[in-house]
Amino acid sequence: MNSEPAFFETPPQTVAVGQPLSRVDGRAKVTGAAKYSAEFNHLPGLVHAVIKTSDVAKGRVTGFDSSAAQREPGVLAIFTHQNLPKPVLTGETKEGKEAIGPSIQMTFMPLQSDQVFYAGQPVAIVVADTLEHAQHAAAKLRVTVTPEAPVASYQDAKAQLFNPGGKPDADAEGTKRRGKAAAAFAAAPAQVTATYTHATNHHNPMEPSATIAHWEAADRLTVYDATQGVSWQQRALSGFLGLPMEQVRVITKYLGGGFGCKGPIWPHSVLTALTAKAVGRPVKLVLTRPQMFTSVGHREDQEQTLRLGATKEGKLLALLHEKTSTTSQWDDYAETNSKFMGMLYQCPNFEAITKLAKANVMTPTWMRAPGEAPGSFALESSLDDLAYQLGIDPIQIRLLNHADKDPSTGQPWSSKSLKQCYQRGAALFGWSKRNPKNGLTRDGKYLVGWGMATATYPVNNSQGNARVRLYADGHAVVQVAATDLGTGTYTVITQVAADCLGIAPDKVRFELGDSVLPTTNISGGSMGAGTFSSSVYTASQDLWQKLTKMAVVDAKSPLFKAKPTEVEVVKGRLQLKANPGKGEDFAALMKRGNLTDLEGFGQGHYGAGYESAQARPAANSKSDDAGKEDHSGHAMHSFGAHFCEVRVDPELGTVRVTKWVSVVAGGRILNPKTARSQVIGGATMGIGAALMEQAVRDPHLARYTNPNLADYHVPVNADIPDMTVEFIDEHDPYINALGVKGIGEIAIVGTAAAVGNAIFHATGRRLRDLPITPDKVLAAMRQPV
Repeated sequence: MNSEPAFFETPPQTVAVGQPLSRVDGRAKVTGAAKYSAEFNHLPGLVHAVIKTSDVAKGRVTGFDSSAAQREPGVLAIFTHQNLPKPVLTGETKEGKEAIGPSIQMTFMPLQSDQVFYAGQPVAIVVADTLEHAQHAAAKLRVTVTPEAPVASYQDAKAQLFNPGGKPDADAEGTKRRGKAAAAFAAAPAQVTATYTHATNHHNPMEPSATIAHWEAADRLTVYDATQGVSWQQRALSGFLGLPMEQVRVITKYLGGGFGCKGPIWPHSVLTALTAKAVGRPVKLVLTRPQMFTSVGHREDQEQTLRLGATKEGKLLALLHEKTSTTSQWDDYAETNSKFMGMLYQCPNFEAITKLAKANVMTPTWMRAPGEAPGSFALESSLDDLAYQLGIDPIQIRLLNHADKDPSTGQPWSSKSLKQCYQRGAALFGWSKRNPKNGLTRDGKYLVGWGMATATYPVNNSQGNARVRLYADGHAVVQVAATDLGTGTYTVITQVAADCLGIAPDKVRFELGDSVLPTTNISGGSMGAGTFSSSVYTASQDLWQKLTKMAVVDAKSPLFKAKPTEVEVVKGRLQLKANPGKGEDFAALMKRGNLTDLEGFGQGHYGAGYESAQARPAANSKSDDAGKEDHSGHAMHSFGAHFCEVRVDPELGTVRVTKWVSVVAGGRILNPKTARSQVIGGATMGIGAALMEQAVRDPHLARYTNPNLADYHVPVNADIPDMTVEFIDEHDPYINALGVKGIGEIAIVGTAAAVGNAIFHATGRRLRDLPITPDKVLAAMRQPV
């Protein structure tokens, strides 16, 4: 097992960490100095590419008429499957997929043949000297596609359902079983059976995906790309293009949101690189908003049937979950809902089955809390139904089924403060004043309802590297090939570095977003802060060990002849543990040694790969394993609870969220200001999924009818109340050096259920089809209770 350097036995003294430091990149963003991927317009000879897409979801390209487009001013080239250079590798083979790496999500590459598999598929690329010229020429390009009958979704009569579990390369769960769930459910005194549907959702970050590709030589490529992982993108492009990784550079200094859609590599990035090489000039390609609906994945449309069996007192005896969803023609992707289902509550008997249908859509992808977000809507709604059936308070039934260990593995939790989240959230919300009867609370004509739900998200194991350079004048440069999605990575890692080095945050310059920097993991899966902070901590340890070795052999140092293990570092000062007055500042030591700067390098771990000082062998131990704890034997999750108030207009069917409380236990919180912002953002996305977000795919043509932000509704400020967000201070020695858990995704888990449960409390009607729009509310109100 890899381990952090055994220098400090405890993390550094926190001065900056935990403070609500304002964003260090804030000024650059509000003044326009921050350059996003589409804004690197300094490249000489930069030209523009526009994708021409197919309106047909299935068919074959049978002809092109480019005569009018070619006559447009400024047009340099028009590429189709007939003349665009091919990538060296694709993800269609096992070898190709392995070479491209974990960022490959869709194994189909457009513009390789005449076949059309989904509406919005690129069928041509027009390159011109200006964006306007390229757009006008693309509009005049005529592409003839002979259509065939498509499959629109799993609900299509032509769809064929299958279980992906038997396929070795399937990116989806098959069947999971624990105990004898069917028999236990049949014998259970209390039962709940319900089916839930979740509409197709799209990420819609403020910044559309964009790529600028610049071939600096025939075999050397620099790409400015809107990606959540520059190291992942570097590996993927090197695989697609057949270049050594060191000859591909990926730069992403700022990102205008991602939510998962900028995690994988998508065809437009590869096509831009191929186009740039073909025209011999730097090429910029920016997806339009409609193209964002058909180019970077989506949360798949899905249906979940859940059966809960319990005792009359409310203890769960059985949980059976069946999920059906839509995937593409090539990839067996499905969100992993059952991971959430099988671990949140203590239940001895569990069964989960996943079924897929291949349709004429692009491959779905990760969207904030993939699996946990839609899965929590089904589980937390059904648990509420069970509570109402048995006359138990919704919080009480969750406490009754609280899992003291992970039911799916039997492992103890590395830390779990869920009960404290319930308690604090209920107090902040005023839950004790809630009328236990639904449909009886009013404010004038409005029906008022209160609901709550549990949130959780796993610690996904990760590792990454960092470099720290400390200068004798007291400033430092910290480097990680990370990406800041806009969530505050620039800021929180600056705070971590400041504490690790014992200097003020304004003396730290944190550099990220460039694949030439130390390789690290993607900013996604709630892994970023835990991985990057651990890596910077480790690199700082490496630096302090070098300084300590200098001091103990320097006759002019107060630490001369001391053993390195007798030295500690406190706020940038090396001193004896037994005599803190005996020591010196790093600057004095470096200047005496004629060093202007010193560098430390380290690899940090997040999750099961991390091994804390307490778990290492004692110094005088004869066994390499003495004193070790098996950290892989701990289940690692963040936990939380959401509380929601809604007002429902029974005449119009409108639902307005009027009060919100979220309490999260996410380990050590590096910055409460940026963390609060993350939770507000996640909860807002969850409210959007609950009440309005829905991509409508025509059941006959298999293409979206609302691929824009006028018809695909997302929440705005007027839809969201002031939100109360608090954190439970949590110590976790098992996950990484600073005890930091991810919180980027937990905020959306359970939010749709909290809204749905509040609507049920307000109206007495359970709505199980997301989004819960006014027409559905009115239809439900017409039904008897």
